Amino acid sequence: MQHTLVAVFDNRGDAQNAMDELLGAGFGRGEVRLSEGDPAGSAGAAGTSTRAEDDGSITASIKHFFSDLFGSAERDSARLYSDAVTRGHYVLTLIAADEPEVERAADIVERHGPVDIDEQAAQWAGGRAGFDTARSSAQSQAGTQQQSMQSGAQGSAQSAGTQSAGAQQGAAAQDSQQRAIPVVQEELKVGKREVQRGGVRVYSRVVETPVNESVGLREEHVNVQRRVVDEPLAADAAAFQETSIELRETAEEPVIEKTARVVEQVIVGKEVTQREEKVSDTVRRTEVEVEQLRGDDDAYYRGHWNANYANTGDSYDDYAPAYRYGSSMARSDQYRGRQWDTVEGGLRSDWERSNPGSAWDKFKAAIRHGWERMTS
Repeated sequence: MQHTLVAVFDNRGDAQNAMDELLGAGFGRGEVRLSEGDPAGSAGAAGTSTRAEDDGSITASIKHFFSDLFGSAERDSARLYSDAVTRGHYVLTLIAADEPEVERAADIVERHGPVDIDEQAAQWAGGRAGFDTARSSAQSQAGTQQQSMQSGAQGSAQSAGTQSAGAQQGAAAQDSQQRAIPVVQEELKVGKREVQRGGVRVYSRVVETPVNESVGLREEHVNVQRRVVDEPLAADAAAFQETSIELRETAEEPVIEKTARVVEQVIVGKEVTQREEKVSDTVRRTEVEVEQLRGDDDAYYRGHWNANYANTGDSYDDYAPAYRYGSSMARSDQYRGRQWDTVEGGLRSDWERSNPGSAWDKFKAAIRHGWERMTS
C-alpha cells in the first residue's frame, strides 16, 4: 500500500533543500515532486522546467495532479494544495512504499520548516471573506445612491425613507466586515513505532552420526571325518549301491532397519514484555570551603619558630608550610574533632606524599603545634 507525504513551504530554498536531502537519503527521483508557483499566479512542477504562456493550462495541470494524488474522496485536500501552489507556495510531495519509509521522509522534511497548511487555509479564508464583504458593501452603496436619486425625483418623503434604508444597509455592511482571528494551540502527541531489534533464524539440517550395535549370529558348519574300521560286512544287499547324502550349512546375518521417530520439538515464538530502564550517571558540583584567617597567625608561628628552631640554621620560610599544614588539617572535615594520636599516621602519609623530600620527623613538632593551635 502506497503512502503519500505532502509538505508546503513559503520559499523555494527550503523546499529545494528538503527535496535534495530526500534524494540524498535514497528516495527515487520519480517518487519526489516539487510543485511551485510564482507571484504572477502561474504554477509548475520541479523536474519539468517548461513554462507555458497559458496560465489556465498550468493551473489545470496542477489541479489534475492533486486530484489524482488524493482521489475523489479528498477533493477538499486537492483544492487546498492547488490553492497553495497558485498563491505562490511550494508543495513537496513524496510517494513511499510503506509507512516506515514515509515516517523517515517526514523526519527529513520537518527539519526544513514546512508551514502549517491548516493555519494558512484559515488566513486565506479570512482574506477571501473580507474581499467578498467589501465588494458587497460597494454594490450596496451604489444601489442605495441610485435609489436615493430616483426617490429625489419622486418626492422628499420617499427620499428620506430611502436614505434611512441606505444608512441601515451601510451599517450592516460595516458589521459584516468584522474579521475573526483564530486562536491556534498546538497539541503534543507522543506515539510509538516498531523498529527491528533483532530476531532468531532457525535452521534444520540432517546430521549423520555413527551408531554401533552388537547382535549374536548363529552359523552351522558341516564336519566330515574318516575312521579306519576292520570288521566283516553284514549281509546287506545294498552295500554296493550308489548313494548320496547332502547336509546344508546355514548362518545368520544382520538385517538393518531404520525408523524415524520425533524426539524433540523446537518451538519458535515471540513474547512481549514491558520493561523500565533506569539511567545512572554522575553529576559534578563544586564545594566552597571558607577558611577563617586569624590576623596574628603569622606572628604567632614566627614567635614559636624563634623560640625553638632559629638556632637550627633553617629559615622561618622552611617551617611556615608545616605550621599552615597542621592548622588546615585540624579544620578539615576529615580530621575535625579528632585527637592527635589518632590522626598522626594519616597526616604523616599525606605530608610525605604531598611534600617529597621533606622529612616528617623534622617538621612533626611544627605541624603538631599548628594542629593544637586550632584545636585548643
